Amino acid sequence: MRRPDAPITRDIVLIGGGHAHALLLRRWAMRPLPGARLTLINPEPTAPYTGMLPGLVAGHYRREALEIDLVRLARRAGARLVLDRADGLDPVARRIRLSGRPPIAYDLASIDIGITSELRGPPGAEAHIVAAKPLGPFADAWERFVAEVAAGRAAPEAAVIGAGVGGVELALAMVHRLRAARPDQAPALTLLEQADRILPGAPAPLADALGRRLEAAGVRVRTGVRVAAAAAEGVALEEGESLPARFIVAAAGARPQPWLAETGLALEHGFVRVDPHLRSVSHPEVFAAGDAAYMAESPRPKAGVFAVRQAPILAENLARAASGRPLRAYRPQSDFLKLISLGPREALATKWGRVLDAAWLSPALWRWKDRIDRAFMDRLSETPDPTAPEAPKGPEADGVAELRKGDPLCGGCGSKIGPIALAAGLSGLAPPGRDDVSRAPGDDSAILSVGRARLAISVDQFRAFIEDPYELGRIAALHALGDVWAMGGAPQAVLASATLPPMSPAKQAETLAEILAGAEAALGPAGAALAGGHSASGAELSIGFTATGLCDRPIGLDGARPGDALILTKPLGVGAILAAEMRGVVDGRNWAEALAVMKVSNGPAAAILRERARAMTDVTGFGLAGHLIGMLRASGSAAEIGLVALPVLSGAVELLSKGVRSSLAPANRAAVWSEIEPDAGAMRGPPASSDPAGPEAGMRPTRPPIDILFDPQTAGGLLAAIPADAAEAVLAELREAGGAAWRIGAVVAARPGAPRLRVLADYDVADSPAAPSSAPSSAPSSAATIASAARS
Repeated sequence: MRRPDAPITRDIVLIGGGHAHALLLRRWAMRPLPGARLTLINPEPTAPYTGMLPGLVAGHYRREALEIDLVRLARRAGARLVLDRADGLDPVARRIRLSGRPPIAYDLASIDIGITSELRGPPGAEAHIVAAKPLGPFADAWERFVAEVAAGRAAPEAAVIGAGVGGVELALAMVHRLRAARPDQAPALTLLEQADRILPGAPAPLADALGRRLEAAGVRVRTGVRVAAAAAEGVALEEGESLPARFIVAAAGARPQPWLAETGLALEHGFVRVDPHLRSVSHPEVFAAGDAAYMAESPRPKAGVFAVRQAPILAENLARAASGRPLRAYRPQSDFLKLISLGPREALATKWGRVLDAAWLSPALWRWKDRIDRAFMDRLSETPDPTAPEAPKGPEADGVAELRKGDPLCGGCGSKIGPIALAAGLSGLAPPGRDDVSRAPGDDSAILSVGRARLAISVDQFRAFIEDPYELGRIAALHALGDVWAMGGAPQAVLASATLPPMSPAKQAETLAEILAGAEAALGPAGAALAGGHSASGAELSIGFTATGLCDRPIGLDGARPGDALILTKPLGVGAILAAEMRGVVDGRNWAEALAVMKVSNGPAAAILRERARAMTDVTGFGLAGHLIGMLRASGSAAEIGLVALPVLSGAVELLSKGVRSSLAPANRAAVWSEIEPDAGAMRGPPASSDPAGPEAGMRPTRPPIDILFDPQTAGGLLAAIPADAAEAVLAELREAGGAAWRIGAVVAARPGAPRLRVLADYDVADSPAAPSSAPSSAPSSAATIASAARS
């Protein structure tokens, strides 16, 4: 978490990741306002650049080419990113209501939430018509349909409702893509418009030019018609005609987000009415930009170019308003150059009612548009070189050299003291000296005897790794409960400890309330009570919790036996992803996936494992190798694990292969390397392009570099030694409970003088000493399962 340049006194909250707000974040990174905390609220870690949407539909661009990475922009700007959907705003209380967490307070707010093209009313619309905006659901549905067409499982029949410029571009792009998907079958695409001509309101020369392009592409145009119903086979018109369409997209009109109508803000046709300063005409603490705004004194059509031009004025006016200075006026241009995609890599140009459209010129115009679009994305995607310096060797391999070379000190569990230094510092600690207090070396919690009851008690604390106090409180609480769950305990009571960075008393109160609300969101489902705590003011935000839990049968580290199966309940790679986020080089989708994994409670898994586990721990700061070897030392045993059997978060393999790692990783490696025996394949690293792409591909079997063993995990999963004959049943039970679980290896007998942990590159758990010969390899759970569990 970035240390504030001045005490925080004001909150500026951006609602929506539209073009204006994305550019505002970039500008804020260069010129932040001292004392102002900037927050961006958006449901996804990325936002689409709509100018490249027709190229995506036509197959000219990959999805990631037009995704603005809000995680990187927020990091550079020092802004808090809240991954949630705003669904209300109270301008009197100055609170923004969110769908999945308590409201967020603001001093100034700005709305840039775009529009929707959702078609309402006709029967079957919700089930069978896809809105072109927002982009995410439309792009996913389109790619699925194209795949079905290419495989011959669906006819290349589609319909576009709405023949404005956007609808025409989509129709031309879709017919081009469908023709490429099924060269042996001509696509049937219909463009529907309720007005008496396409492009109603546009100059006739432009409508005529695009009409000729539609005809040449084989798009059937129907004007003066209305959709009466939609079904899986097509659309029915009010005029009585039925049209075949296996894919129906609505591109008609620009509808405002419905929750704006309930805010009390002055609206025009459902959009926020703003003055020339982009400020609400009814509530001066609220600004709006992009498609969400209606410029009362100079109305303009909905177009991304206005949002781009509004961005610098919006950024300056928010800073001026927060400082009590006069605002600047935004004066939109009366017209602008439009470069319109035509399906293939061709475009036409229009301005002032004139059209430039010629077969010989169209490819050049498309290349011009492509350069403009890519330049815009490059402005928002500049990142430093992710390649880390060569790993240090010798006595400095404890992490000090990394910090000298400028790597940021990580937050979360990556901010902890290394194992060797910690052991040295604790070496002089005397035993408890009380009969009612027991503490086995390496165990996750101490055990207190109170009458006939036994309590597990543990404490955990780390510096912030995220700017969001609510999410930090939630994850830190789950992290602290992990030690109680690992001992087989049922959480009972928790005490909080928080150090807040410099801020005004009002902001201290709001921040502390957010931290505690996040903690209670984690503690409530776990059955634990937040019983009090302590607070302080310091240089940066840090949070800790002391947790207790009833523990009838403590599960220590010393119970693992040769033949036991090793089961892990969360994927690895959190440390590398958090380190990459701090450097500004992480993929926002991978970061969001890691965040979702950290928010998954270990409680349900612990309830299942405590009945079968012989030894258990949670995998946190010391990484998988550190915690596993701690179990093996206590048990007097050894283990075999396979790199290919380890679940790894999307993106982590690539980051580790490039040398991106947590600042604690070198110390973790130095502490246990002498007890690890890797085979030759494990030391070679992953095969080329082994890391799966995209969140849905997360945790597929792959072979990560051996550095994954030393990656510190924040709110990591449970690692349990389970009798071999119960392993498959336990795995099935964990998955049936909605969680995830992987069988990563087996406990084996220790060999005198040999390392305790043998690491194999390729490993089939069916052939392990802990598995019967007929046991199948455990199928890894998907990232979607993890994220779904986090949301629920």
